[in-house]
Amino acid sequence: MTTLPRTGRPLLVPYVTGGIRPDWIDYLHEYARNGADAIEIGLPFSDPILDGPTIQEASDVALRRGVTVRSILDDVTAIDVGVPLIAMTYYNLVVHRDASTFCRDLAAAGIGGLIVPDVPVDESAGLAAAAASAGIDLTLLAAPTTPAARLAEIAAASRGFVYAVSTMGTTGSTFSASGGRLAAELRTLTDLPVLLAFGIASHSEAVTAVRSADGVVIGAALMRRILDGGTPAELGAVLAGFRRALDEDGPHCVP
Repeated sequence: MTTLPRTGRPLLVPYVTGGIRPDWIDYLHEYARNGADAIEIGLPFSDPILDGPTIQEASDVALRRGVTVRSILDDVTAIDVGVPLIAMTYYNLVVHRDASTFCRDLAAAGIGGLIVPDVPVDESAGLAAAAASAGIDLTLLAAPTTPAARLAEIAAASRGFVYAVSTMGTTGSTFSASGGRLAAELRTLTDLPVLLAFGIASHSEAVTAVRSADGVVIGAALMRRILDGGTPAELGAVLAGFRRALDEDGPHCVP
């Protein structure tokens, strides 16, 4: 499981597309070494509706390399990076075999969390049961336009943490202040950490985000660097910069 405690230190969760390069596992090690509290692994899908151009490009690169869910899980099974691993993918891949088998395969590979952005809360019961049976935390998403009653449902049903989307755009969109208001509201509805994602590309945006959220997910900003040739060590240094900014300039005690 991936429950992340509210420790007072802002949580930092970087993303990598599984199989993006032959040495992609080294990014996990570097992320963990440089301050990640958990790591989100994207399982590439050919029609990633929530993802913007950068993550779509990364998925395309991985799929052209012949990457599959099975090959990613085989790679992950062989390692222990010391922080929780979370899979993010789409429902088509989950039910390609069946949800129970998919979740058991994640658990067997050492992955403790799952995010499936195209499964809404009112259709999530079956997947949530399969995930819980396998010891997997199914984390749900909330958006700035989500009505208050539905926010309460999402906060109650989510496991591990709650994933707050800063904007109504796709991954890599411009960071929006509406995400801060959403995170603050969610934090009144749950004891789980609330992580803010989408469009967080700079230290200042990350620091702004954790004034209202318990932590941030950094995705497209990292993947752009990887697609441009950034090595695992270079990405580790980038993440270390986010870690320092959050620790030095973010809130030191989250109420």
